[in-house]
Amino acid sequence: MAAIRELLPIGSVVLLKNGIKKAMIIGIMQSTVDNEGQVTEYDYLGVLYPEGFFDVKSMFFFNHDQINDVVFRGYENPERAEFLDRLEENLDKGTKLLREKLENQAEEAEG
Repeated sequence: MAAIRELLPIGSVVLLKNGIKKAMIIGIMQSTVDNEGQVTEYDYLGVLYPEGFFDVKSMFFFNHDQINDVVFRGYENPERAEFLDRLEENLDKGTKLLREKLENQAEEAEG
């Protein structure tokens, strides 16, 4: 996953590696859960451009390293900067809580 500050804004239009059609970013920091409960994280949720959203099947996940070219960078303003600040804070809190949980589990297993 890309660092939060590297993520492109919603509305950005990109061409993916080996892509023929452009994609428009409609979501960032997305997760999926499979039937076994395995979580997979992605940098972006996109739709084809210029078609856009038709239904759930028209959306797809991809990561920052799959982008070949940024055709158009989406809108950025102080509101987005504040959103990224909150996102970083929440990610830091989640990482800390997960680390504490793993440490507690390791201590219980030893004792």
